[in-house]
Amino acid sequence: MFESEVEAGGADKHHGVPEFQEVHVDKELDLKGKVCPYTFVESMLALEEMEIGQVLRVIVDSGPSACDVPKSLTREGYEILEVGKINETEWAIVVRNKEFE
Repeated sequence: MFESEVEAGGADKHHGVPEFQEVHVDKELDLKGKVCPYTFVESMLALEEMEIGQVLRVIVDSGPSACDVPKSLTREGYEILEVGKINETEWAIVVRNKEFE
């Protein structure tokens, strides 16, 4: 997704998770005020400390981070469960820690 898609609401997706299903979040990481690549690096570090199957919720306030972090984490083998706008300036990225193949 490109920044324009995020601004237009394109990042507000439920990647295979029905909207009515509540996902248990094991850890939340507040990265407001930070931009890529720091948001991606800090997300990766947090996931590396978590157990397989646990869920991390990353809060960002940068449109490019809301777009780039999920793409980068997917490339690294993590499962993006949801990317959604919290309010006018913040997004939540929900990612499950997966075992690498």
